[in-house]
Amino acid sequence: MDRERADGVVPEVDERALLQRLRAGENAAFAELIRRHGGRLLSVARRFLVSEEDARDAVQEAFISAFRSIDRFEASAMLSTWLHRIVVNAALMKLRTRRRKPEQSIEELLPGFLENGHIARPASPWRKNALEGLEREETSALVREKIQALPEGYRNVLLLRDIEDFDTQETAQLMGISEGAVKTRLHRARLALRELLEPHLREASE
Repeated sequence: MDRERADGVVPEVDERALLQRLRAGENAAFAELIRRHGGRLLSVARRFLVSEEDARDAVQEAFISAFRSIDRFEASAMLSTWLHRIVVNAALMKLRTRRRKPEQSIEELLPGFLENGHIARPASPWRKNALEGLEREETSALVREKIQALPEGYRNVLLLRDIEDFDTQETAQLMGISEGAVKTRLHRARLALRELLEPHLREASE
């Protein structure tokens, strides 16, 4: 009997049992792993990859990688956390192997600055009810759309840090850049995202 909770969290005893079955090479255990985690991993891949085909390929590649390295999995970690990192890696690898385009400048997405260093057009304050609107499905879709509008290098840092909850060091390792570059890109990506959302959230607060 499947004892996975309604919130999608697998009880620790279930996960240990599943891990033992996976290491024993039980085919049904691999099918169960895919059933339990496939949907969430596909959602992660879709955040990085616009193409549905690419997202599904990344998930498939992630599971293949997991199956091949299950003996090296540290039982002290959660299977879901391990799989999450693998699918993010697979998505980023797929982005790297595509024909590279010159990195798009983010400057046009950033707020303008005056000669004295002050923002030329300060963002209007967002009232609490406007921020609460981010929880609504249609506004969440808007946020996802604006994140996709960011240049890839900035978008991926924002996704890794603010959506996927990787820390600065992990993000630097996944992106192959320095921790300082992660912090700079994240700051600029957040500024650009706010600038893109500003007209919509200003309307929501009025």
